[in-house]
Parts: sequence; structure tokens; C-alpha cells
Amino acid sequence: MDKNTMYGMLLMGAVLLGFMWLNQPEPQPGPAPDMEVTQEQAQAAADNLLASPSDSLTRGQLVMLADAVARYGVQDSTGTGRIDRDGIVLTGNGTEVTGHVRVDSVDVPVGMLANPAMALTSSGISSKAYSDAVARVKTLLRDLTQYQGFARYLQGTNDTVRLANDLISLDISTKGAMIATAELSKYDSFRGGNVKVISGNDDAYSFILSSADREFDTRDFYFRPTEVTDSSVLMSLDLGKGTEFGLRYTLLPDSYVVRLDVEQKGMQSIIPSNVVTMDFVWRQRMIRQEEGRMFEERNSAIFYKYAGGGVDNLKETSSDSKEINEPVKWLAFKNQFFSMAFIARNSFNNAALQSTVLSVNDDADYLKEMEAISTLDYNPGTERPASFDILIGPNLYPMLSAVDKELYPDDDLDLTELVPLGWPIVRWINTLIVIPVFNILGSVFSNYGIIILILTIFIKLILFPFTYKSYMSQAKMRLLNPEIQAINEKYPGQENAMTRQQKTMELYSKAGANPMAGCLPMLLQFPVLIAMFAFFPSCIELRGQSFLWAKDLSAPDAILTWSGNIPLVTEYFGNHLSLFCLLMTVTNIIYTKFTMANQPSSSAMPGMKWMMYLMPLMFLVFFNNYAAGLSYYYFLSLLITIVQMYIFRHVVNEDKMRAKMAEAAKKPRKKSGFMARLEEAQRQQQAMLREQQKRQGGAGKRR
Repeated sequence: MDKNTMYGMLLMGAVLLGFMWLNQPEPQPGPAPDMEVTQEQAQAAADNLLASPSDSLTRGQLVMLADAVARYGVQDSTGTGRIDRDGIVLTGNGTEVTGHVRVDSVDVPVGMLANPAMALTSSGISSKAYSDAVARVKTLLRDLTQYQGFARYLQGTNDTVRLANDLISLDISTKGAMIATAELSKYDSFRGGNVKVISGNDDAYSFILSSADREFDTRDFYFRPTEVTDSSVLMSLDLGKGTEFGLRYTLLPDSYVVRLDVEQKGMQSIIPSNVVTMDFVWRQRMIRQEEGRMFEERNSAIFYKYAGGGVDNLKETSSDSKEINEPVKWLAFKNQFFSMAFIARNSFNNAALQSTVLSVNDDADYLKEMEAISTLDYNPGTERPASFDILIGPNLYPMLSAVDKELYPDDDLDLTELVPLGWPIVRWINTLIVIPVFNILGSVFSNYGIIILILTIFIKLILFPFTYKSYMSQAKMRLLNPEIQAINEKYPGQENAMTRQQKTMELYSKAGANPMAGCLPMLLQFPVLIAMFAFFPSCIELRGQSFLWAKDLSAPDAILTWSGNIPLVTEYFGNHLSLFCLLMTVTNIIYTKFTMANQPSSSAMPGMKWMMYLMPLMFLVFFNNYAAGLSYYYFLSLLITIVQMYIFRHVVNEDKMRAKMAEAAKKPRKKSGFMARLEEAQRQQQAMLREQQKRQGGAGKRR
């Protein structure tokens, strides 16, 4: 090799070395011990660690765990963090971690998780226990890096704080900051003690904040009660560096309403600004409150009100679900006599609702499983992103109306729709007449059996003119019956049907009788009967009120019970016999007898008589499971009607009525609009019949 070649090779090597030096990547310095790992870095490292197929931890991973325990565990005065959760007890100071993982009653030291050979040979730990310990530590590290400041609240003690007034007592749980129990002081349970609308784990609700890489669910955390008074408490999470999140409960005085405010500070440092909604999840296993399950189950459902619209509900008698893609003002889980409702100060953006009926075999103490999932507007920079009024109380019409007016005077909540009072016209009768009178009587008398008696008399007095007019019309028809029979005999056969009907109408017109006059008063009374049918089963004032042999006027007054499932009988009639229902049936049969006696006899419908007597027996089957107060009302109403008919029959002089009708028949009488239209319809029908007979006769001749 000559000298020039040697110089050329050295020059080329220098160029290559210079090129490599100029193009080398810049060194990435590792974080200093006192620098914070970003959320993205920590989460990525945790995800890589969890995805690692290794059944052990590296030394670097233990250091990472030591740092996470120090940062997000419960810290002492020296800055050392401690984690004690689900059998994992760890202490970390940022560089080292000590402690153990309990698996199958064996404590696996955390230091051995990076040295499987030593753990499996010298300590007697099984390979399965070792693998389980590694997996649990990986899961812990994922939680710590995901929740960061929230992580220290993943462990704690489930304590409660009690808020109470004269009407309701609430226990607020530190786990999830939820209402754990809600007990109504004025209402007794058939199990003993006061009614509990919420009990134990039967009800759970939470708020969930979600972003692309994490999810915070309030049910996962143990909150710390602060600012505690007899009527308010703030359940808070101090996340450090001025960041706080909490739920404040304020029980209003002399009210069944507790106000819930979601409060926060500095959450924009944890929650990205692009998170603009917060999820609300509410589930309840509705506890049975009444001794009679059948009727309570039929009157339990999820109710909701559209923002600026009306109230609707899921099916009450079967499982149901619904997706609502428009704003909702409130959501309620309604029982027969008690409800829990979340009323949003603004509104829920939407709602996914589901109700599942539970059979007796599933659990005799529960009726249905209910679920409501919704979203709310959220801003991480707002100190109070959401507020609610939670109503937990009886379906008492005056109370619900008062809550509506006092809390939301400018917004009609329609909370009274939780009391099922029937169709609109029927509801008006109940709200404008029945309920005000019932409340006035309740303020004067203490015995609800007497109150129902007075209410029945009051209603019968209002309906008296209709009852009297109906009786007088029936009496006229009965007096005209001989002449009607004569017309039928004079014009027999189908070919004389139109003539027979025309002569009958002429007789009615001359005598001043109207066959519809007896039906119209009965139709006018019908809405009142339906109103009472809707009122009594939903009247919580009757709950637990006794009268005579009935222990509870809101439930069947069973005098005879039996066990076992009898096909058809148990399903429709129940396993008992209600005495007030039986008395109502007997009275109904007597009333039917009086009614049949007061009507003109007719051979045209011979089966009508026994059909009329069959109806009361059908009512016996239908009403046997209804409230004793309803059967008692119908019994009194029928009894008073029978007395009225008896008095009418002895007061009204039928001879004078017959003479008056005969006198009226002699005078020229202007036909009523109804009679004129009826006769015109008969003439048209008769003309059509003659034309039809004529065409048929012509066709016969051509053949």
C-alpha cells in the first residue's frame, strides 16, 4: 500500500465518522426524581407493562411502582405513600417499594416479584400464587397511573353521615358519595319499622367523567365528609394542588327534598377541555313496600318528564325499555305509594330507560329492576357543573303540588302525575272536587272510614238530580209498557218492524217520554264512578288506616285466606276473599233487582236478565284484589242508591204520572230535535227497505 492510498483511506474514515457524529439522535434525558411523569407517559408505560407476557416484574417496573405509590397513595408527614387495597399492602418513597400481596392466605413480598427463581425455590410460594400476585400488582399500577390523584381514594372505610328532619332520615355513604338509606318517619312498613325507600345496595347512582384514555366513576371512590351539619354535608375528594371534586347534599327543612350539587375546583388540570358531557347512571332494585304484592307491582314504573313537555312512563305491568333522544327534566322510579325522583336544575340531555319485572321466584322482597342512563352538560372549569333536587317521599298529591310551586314556581314540573288519577276528564274531577273535599274532611275527622262515608254522601248529593231524572224516565217507560206491548201485538213480524218502531216513537212523543232520558243521567255519572276507581287505589292517606275489620283501607280486607297456587283463581282472584268486596257484590245484586223491577219487561231479549245478575259476580272477581277503601265506597254508593230508589218508588205517585202522561198525549206537542231526527232516520230506512224489496221482486219476475 503506497502513501497516497493510506492517506485516502484515513480521509474517507474521517468523513464517515464526522457524518455519523453529525447525524446521531439527540439524547433524551430521563425525568429527574422530583419531576412529574405526564399522564400520557405514565398510562403508556402502564399499558406496556400490562401487555408484557412476562410473569415477573423488572427492577425498573418496581421503581415505577414505588413512584406511583408515593405519588398517589395515602401520604404521611415524610411524603411516603401507602396503598392498602384488596390484600395489597405497599409502601413507596419514590425509589423503593416494600410490602406484600396476599394470595390464597400467603403473603408474597413485592420485592420477590422481580425474582421468580428466588420466590419459587426459597419461599415455598406456588407458581400460581406468584403469577396471581404479579397480575394484581400490574392491575394496581394501571389504576394508579390512570386515576392519579383520585387513586388514593380507591381505598378507605365505608362510613355514613346522617341528615335528618321531621319527615325523612338519610344516610350518605362515603363509598361513592351516594344516599345509602332513605327512611320516611311518618310511614310504617309491613315488615316493621319505618318505610325505607332506599335500603343497603338496592339503589346506586353515580356520575362518570370519560375521556379518550381514562374514566372517573364516583362509585369507585371513598369520599371524605366535610362541612358536616344536621342537614348538609360535602362529600369531597382533595386531589392536591388546588384540585377538588365533591358532591354536596342539603336536606331542605320540613321537606322530602334533598338538594345535590356537584362541586369542583381546578378540574381542568385533570379533565381535558374537550370533555363537555358527564354521564349519569342510576340503578334501583325496587323493594316491596306493601303486603299485597300484586297491586303494588301493577302500579310501579319508571316515569319521566320531557323538558318543556308532558309526563310519560314505561309499562307498569310488564318489562319495558325506551331510548329518549331529547331533553328530560326529571326521572323517577315510582312505587305504588312512594317515589324517588332526580329533578335536574337544567335538564338531562337524553335517557336510556329499562324496567324488568321480577317474579316471586326471583325474590319475593323486590318488585322490579330499574335503570336510567343519561348525559348532562359538563365544563371542567365550572365550579358547579350540575345540580339536582332529589325527591324521596310519598306520592301525596298536596305535597307534590307544593314542591312544584315552591321549588320551581316558573316551571311546571307536573310532579302530581306520579299520582295516577285517570284520564284527563277523570283527573279533573279528582283534582278539582274529590281531593279538596277529601283533604277538608281529613282535617276535621281522624277516622277514614267516616271520611269515606261523608265523601260518598257528598257525591251522591251532587248526583241526586241525575239519579232522580233517570228514575223518572224509567218509570215513564214502565208505565208505557202495556201500550208498547199492544203495538208489538198489532204489528207482528219482521215485515212490520219499521211500522212497529214508528208507532212506538209516536207513543213516546205524545206521552212526553224519551227512551234516552234514562241513559243520559247514567252516562253523566259514569266519569264520577271512574274517578273514584282511580282515586282510592292511589290515595296514600288510606295506607295503614283501619276501619271495622279492615286493618288497611289501601289493601284488600281479607277475611279468608288460603295458600298454594290455584290455576286461574290465584292469578285473577288471589288467595283471599275480601269482605267489603263481598258486601259490594251482594248490594250490587240487590240494586240490579231493583233496577230490573223498575224497567219495562221485554221478551225480545230473554237472556238479558241473567246477564244483569252475572255482572256483580264478575265485579267480585275484579275488585277482590283492590283496596278495601274502594270496595267500601262502592258498597256505600250502591246502598244509598237503593235507599233512594226505594224512597222514589213510595214518594212518586205513578197514577198521577199516568194521568199526566195521558193529558199530555191529548195536547199537540212539538217534537224534540232528537225525536224529529229519529223519525226522519226511520222514514229513510223504511224507504230504503221498500226500494230493496221492490228490486228483489223485479228480479224474481224476470227469472
